[in-house]
Amino acid sequence: MPFESELRTALEAVRQAAKVCRSVQSSITTESLAKKDNSPVTVADYASQALICRTLQAKFPSDPVIGEEGAAELRLPDGATFLSRIVEECRSAGVTASALEICDWIDRGGTSTFSPRFWTLDPIDGTKGFLRKEQYAISLALIIDGTIEVGVLGCPNMPFEDAASSGVLAWAVRGHGAWMQSLDAPETTPVQIHVSETSDAAELLFCESVESGHSSHDWSGLIASDLAIHKEPVRMDSQCKYLAVACGDADLYLRLPTRKGYQEKIWDHAGGVLVVTEAGGTVTDIHGKAADFCHGACMAVNEGMVVTNGKLHERIITAISRHAP
Repeated sequence: MPFESELRTALEAVRQAAKVCRSVQSSITTESLAKKDNSPVTVADYASQALICRTLQAKFPSDPVIGEEGAAELRLPDGATFLSRIVEECRSAGVTASALEICDWIDRGGTSTFSPRFWTLDPIDGTKGFLRKEQYAISLALIIDGTIEVGVLGCPNMPFEDAASSGVLAWAVRGHGAWMQSLDAPETTPVQIHVSETSDAAELLFCESVESGHSSHDWSGLIASDLAIHKEPVRMDSQCKYLAVACGDADLYLRLPTRKGYQEKIWDHAGGVLVVTEAGGTVTDIHGKAADFCHGACMAVNEGMVVTNGKLHERIITAISRHAP
């Protein structure tokens, strides 16, 4: 398989990051949520990025990483408390390092410009879901000449197959299908995943963001009415929505712009895009244009995102256009 070393490294990195994320999430209390204390997700975000960038640096030291976080604030005196917690969480995950080393690993993800070969990383996609102890994802993708070649999604709270266990690791290599495995059982045989066969618009099950600030719920409601969709949308955070479509648990994911001119970030989509397309689905922006990863951290020539099983994609794009605000 092409990119075998890159895939193996990415899976290892995401598994380790999931371990630290679960550890931090388990410490969240109802009291901290009531106080709107976001510190757990901050610690997990930085620790996840540090561990993943550490692994990528060891295997592919020349590869830049476009990630969501930077360590500038952690290097200031006010960041000392956070930094000490991040050091401790990394140690608990099996990586003992100095505060300086951890900051340096985090800053490896600080690239923002396009290059012929790079990784893009979201260490915790779905911060609200993480804090609610619901869905969040760790997303990592390798992009070469603007094409996603490897995509990995770690979804620690997604049910695996029979729902007897939670935690899914999903991945795709371009041209080689989409696969998933229990996050906690790397020794088990991977399962190939496919999008649904739903082709009746009225029977579509769509998912969207929990937060209306991430996607226009009013707009998606108009589209659902246009297509005579009668099922209530499934709302969840993060790129777990991409995985839901790839597995056939949902037929459609709409991320509709909430304000004109907003540019999507590549780390919010790259991993999920490849998993869905290799599972047989279709991904474009709301105008039917292919997702373009040639403009650094932002998807500068795209607007929103439409993720489907591919059966009615053009019809859905038409409905989106018909009801555009």
